[in-house]
Amino acid sequence: MAVDHYATLGLTKSATPEEIQKAYRKLARKYHPDMNPNDKTAKQKFQEVQSAFEVLSDADKRKRYDQFGADFESMGGFPGGGPGGGPRTWRYTTTGGPQGQQFDFNDLGDLFGGGAGTEGGGGFADLFRNLGRGRGGRRTAPTARGEDLKHELTVPFNTAVMGGEAAITVQRQNGETETLQVKIPAGIEDGKKIRLRGQGIPGLGDAPAGDIVLTIHVSTHPYFRRTGNRLEVRVPITLAEAATGAKIDVPTPHGEGGRAGVITLTVPPNTSSGKRLRIKGHGVRPANGPAGDLFAEIQVVLPEGLSDAERQQLAEISHRHRQEPRRELRW
Repeated sequence: MAVDHYATLGLTKSATPEEIQKAYRKLARKYHPDMNPNDKTAKQKFQEVQSAFEVLSDADKRKRYDQFGADFESMGGFPGGGPGGGPRTWRYTTTGGPQGQQFDFNDLGDLFGGGAGTEGGGGFADLFRNLGRGRGGRRTAPTARGEDLKHELTVPFNTAVMGGEAAITVQRQNGETETLQVKIPAGIEDGKKIRLRGQGIPGLGDAPAGDIVLTIHVSTHPYFRRTGNRLEVRVPITLAEAATGAKIDVPTPHGEGGRAGVITLTVPPNTSSGKRLRIKGHGVRPANGPAGDLFAEIQVVLPEGLSDAERQQLAEISHRHRQEPRRELRW
């Protein structure tokens, strides 16, 4: 039964080169013996896919295959004009077999783009070169790079800001699992990707393996927020600290020795809630690019358990110092 290369790849004769390439990669990976160690027919199917791709990926071979079928490599038929203007037949005899093999070629111009012996258009050199392709000079089908694997990884807020390491577990084609260490660069943002070279699906033949592409997600922090390279933190202070001013400790990711620490921040007298104090250079410090700043947003916290008399005293103070804190408030 004649081999149908199009059917082997699951295609029709109208398939584009891109569709042929895509079908080949899919089926070659599916039937690759390394992927099917217990399937005795995988090797045969893999070879059929390779053969089909070798023919259909070559424009010249595909043209002859479409014209003559599976035996195109041993077929001819080139009607061409001879010196007298009539049909002319070229006969080529091989000597590799006991009886030899004969091929009749007509219409050289149809296959090779010009008459036999014409400059730049076919001729015997092209004829024998294409015959050599079909016999001792068969090309090897190109190998295909392995596909990438896609994973998602959630890292703590602190790790995303300061950098660090994380681990992922990958299940390989043989069913075994492997744990890989991932280096997290300082300053990575949510949604960014990290590529682990050569850790994806193995390639076919000598082709390189694909990669693992990690999409990074960053968990939230209970106190800190991030906008670009800027960090923000809400810092509660007492009513007395707000009224008289104070020196307070504020946590920062950049302490001594590359570890988190604290920095002393001066709160001016009469500081209200919402005031933002800037700590330069203590924001996100990405591997490439300038460091951001840390902004401490002041939150005044009233003392608990105030007596009626104490609340009355605060009210009297407020009446003596008239304010309009919502004067600029608009929709």
